[in-house]
Amino acid sequence: MEGRNQVNLLNRPCIQRFGWNVLPNSMTTWSKHDWQQFYEVARRPWRRRRPPRPVYPTGLNRVLPAQGFSLSELDDAGVDLDLAERLELPVDAGRVGTYGPNVTVLRDFVRSSRHPL
Repeated sequence: MEGRNQVNLLNRPCIQRFGWNVLPNSMTTWSKHDWQQFYEVARRPWRRRRPPRPVYPTGLNRVLPAQGFSLSELDDAGVDLDLAERLELPVDAGRVGTYGPNVTVLRDFVRSSRHPL
């Protein structure tokens, strides 16, 4: 009876056709130890500060998140592209213009990243 109910997934034509690596005895769910390890990693504090998120003004007293800092904002803050890449700052080369609060946040972030906490 058990031999008939077990299905060998590697013998199915649709799985062989797409080249999926499905083993019949492999686990597809996480064990309790996997979940414990995941939550230990998720609870760890960041070793350094997260990079700031850029915003852009849209009308009176309203800002929306931007894709990245504009090149002129990086230039005003004294950050070149190599430093922005090392600090993992988002850069949007298509954005034009400078928003003052973004420049201030960038300057503060660069200063704080030079002095490890």
